[in-house]
Amino acid sequence: MPIVRNLGRAASQLLQSSGCGCGVPIVPVRCIGVSPRQVASDASFHSVTFSESDHPRVLITGGLGQLGVGLAKLLRKRFGKNNVILSDIRKPADNVFYSGPFIFADILDYKNLREIVVNNRITWLFHYSALLSAVGEANVPLARAVNITGLHNVLDIAAEHNLRLFVPSTIGAFGPTSPRDPTPDLCIQRPRTIYGVSKVHAELMGEYYHYRYGLDFRCLRYPGIISADSQPGGGTTDYAVKIFHDAIKTGKFKCYLRPDTRLPMMYIDDCLKATLEIMEAPAESLTMRTYNISAMSFTPEELAQEVQKYVPELEMTYNVDQVRQAIADSWPMNFDDSNARRDWGWKHDYDLPELVTTMFSYLGSDSRIAQAN
Repeated sequence: MPIVRNLGRAASQLLQSSGCGCGVPIVPVRCIGVSPRQVASDASFHSVTFSESDHPRVLITGGLGQLGVGLAKLLRKRFGKNNVILSDIRKPADNVFYSGPFIFADILDYKNLREIVVNNRITWLFHYSALLSAVGEANVPLARAVNITGLHNVLDIAAEHNLRLFVPSTIGAFGPTSPRDPTPDLCIQRPRTIYGVSKVHAELMGEYYHYRYGLDFRCLRYPGIISADSQPGGGTTDYAVKIFHDAIKTGKFKCYLRPDTRLPMMYIDDCLKATLEIMEAPAESLTMRTYNISAMSFTPEELAQEVQKYVPELEMTYNVDQVRQAIADSWPMNFDDSNARRDWGWKHDYDLPELVTTMFSYLGSDSRIAQAN
């Protein structure tokens, strides 16, 4: 980033001295790179104070999604509450707002994002801001702006300020011409959604910035993530969450995928653990910058059989959604994550039986489950 640094020095010199030597008084300002900005002396963010320690100072963008709040909780337990800032463009729930530092951050506002990084001495950045597949297909221009332009802002700021940057990728980064069983880390990737295209772009740009500018970029390809804390949102893998809610509420579940549709899945605790482990892994142990991670692969039929151990009367029917089925048929059936297991010791904790047991332990206080047990 030599150009940015040179411009920053030039701007600093202009602010510190008068070119004509006329003694024009200089108004003190706080200069953020090449974007001088007046900051009020009493400006403050909610709860943003940091202890003096060797812990990383963390910023999580898009933090109110499925993974951000859980990741913040895990990192605060490890590094201290005030060392982890959660951010988003939405209003947080009270319990999230008061659980630790939260600030407004729009990844499309380059100047403000850079100011946040500098003012709060950020050293690690987890970039979760993105429009997912279904929403992205409904609004491609917005997905392009958020998923690609937003990524470019984050990459430039991370490179300029020497951040360790994590950007998640997805099974959606693969396409119908990719090997599906298993899918290795390195193979052909030709996704058919703007979300998948943007994630391949993120993987390649992150690698490029690593080799070109020395950016410490790290990336994991997540499988379908299952969590008891989040409601299903209509995504392709969300059937694996919805089945638990419907089993408890009605004892009936209508699946939009074929019963034999096999996809890689992971419980959220494993996902968060893997994310922390890849960020803490010594740089010399990493042989690549983007890794597959896997825990289990199952079909709707196999999941239903496991759920029926808790709700024997569950009625499972199928009404295939051709759009989501086509997406699922283009995705991996199994991830090969042998490189992650070799390089930085990745090991999952939850297989299918443990997943189902854990989900019902969170959701199963309903009388239907009590009767089944």
